[in-house]
Amino acid sequence: MARQATNNALHKAKSSKSDEFYTLLEDIEKELVFYKECFRGKTVYCNCDNPKESNFFKYFFKNFKTLGLKKLIASYYIPNTQNLFNEFDPEHGGYIECTIDDIETEITDLSCKLLNGNGDFRSQECISLLKQADIVVTNPPFSLFREHLAQITRYKKDFLVIGNINAITYQEVFHLIQTNKAWLGVHLGRGISGFKVPDHYEMYGTETSISTNGDRIISPNNCLWLTNLDIQKRHDRLKLTKVYSGNEDLYPKFDNFNGINVNRTQDIPMDYEGAIGVPITFLHKYNPSQFEIIQFRKGDDGKDLSIKGKCPYFRILIKNKQPSKAPVISSSLFALPNVEVGNAISD
Repeated sequence: MARQATNNALHKAKSSKSDEFYTLLEDIEKELVFYKECFRGKTVYCNCDNPKESNFFKYFFKNFKTLGLKKLIASYYIPNTQNLFNEFDPEHGGYIECTIDDIETEITDLSCKLLNGNGDFRSQECISLLKQADIVVTNPPFSLFREHLAQITRYKKDFLVIGNINAITYQEVFHLIQTNKAWLGVHLGRGISGFKVPDHYEMYGTETSISTNGDRIISPNNCLWLTNLDIQKRHDRLKLTKVYSGNEDLYPKFDNFNGINVNRTQDIPMDYEGAIGVPITFLHKYNPSQFEIIQFRKGDDGKDLSIKGKCPYFRILIKNKQPSKAPVISSSLFALPNVEVGNAISD
């Protein structure tokens, strides 16, 4: 049965270095359906994935021919535990390389090659595997998300990875998004149903459950897919229906930046030509042809954006590249919800 708990699962995972969150196959299938044409003729590397446990590996192995893959590689970090197929080895990680000739084999019968080291994605052995790859697809350790993404971009690889929504607030990640070198995938938040955790893992998070087959599931509901694979979604225009002219009182201005605050993406006015502060989840609807990202969180004074001395939750400053004129709508018909300054992430 599901139970409610505190919303700190991923934060605890980060602080305790407990990174054993296994992505559910249903979430992988639901997201990857939008990228199928991206993989044809490519080598995919799952560089944080035990093939016996990883649903990423299972997905690509099962769909190898359908996706038209050239090669599939998976490697796994093993700190003083068992290797890929339960042969005790206290020091060495392992990896598997699959081609079209291997797909009729059972995963448990695949040949595992031992690494000299422990399989850390930052090791030279794993970097050598990375250099062979075209696309990295994985659920990287939550505590090492920055390093994992930095490595992928350093070696100029395409990628599709899962992270916490707050990864958007990392300077390195935001810079990639602002410069159109990365963007959000199709699903985020409750669109990602949860993660399987080991038996020893404490069951805390926004929601927890035990599946019918006994898997322990944590659903933090605050994760996203981050990618640089081009899909139609990032070219869809956001339909704007709200109007600023005549309703100025509904859009308070920032104390320390010449711009207005908007609490929900759906309330962005179609006719405002200046800077607009929006919640970070706006990036899920961001079309670089429609909007320009100006900066994140800070005003002209280098301090957090504020309204009458109070700071709303993190805001991204954007500008509509093609504002449209619209008839003035009476504020009595327009009424935006009264969302308090300092609220949680809203969309």
